[in-house]
Amino acid sequence: MKSRPFGRGLALYLLASAAAILVAALVFMMVYGGAAERRAVVVSAIVALVVQGIACAVARLMAAGGNGIAGWTLGAVICLVVLFAYGFVCRVIGLPTDAALLSLATYFFLTELSEPPFLNIR
Repeated sequence: MKSRPFGRGLALYLLASAAAILVAALVFMMVYGGAAERRAVVVSAIVALVVQGIACAVARLMAAGGNGIAGWTLGAVICLVVLFAYGFVCRVIGLPTDAALLSLATYFFLTELSEPPFLNIR
């Protein structure tokens, strides 16, 4: 098995994810006018970027071993578990759950769709 640089593909993926999340966040900012909802959109964007970075790193490690689909599936499961837990955390910290969960689910959806091409970047 050839050694490949781990960081380049991950960095490109995080850059593409940040761009997709930024565009979606701007759309959500136009939809939600209240300060609390906008804060929820921003917090969700940060959570999505961190979680997707971790999920992509795991997927890339598994893809390097020839298990790309399994890695992508594990990343999707990680996102689903985080989305579920985030619903409870939002209530505890006082974020509006509708804005927080809808934006986080959208960010995860957009970033999951863009992940496969970045799994094998050398």
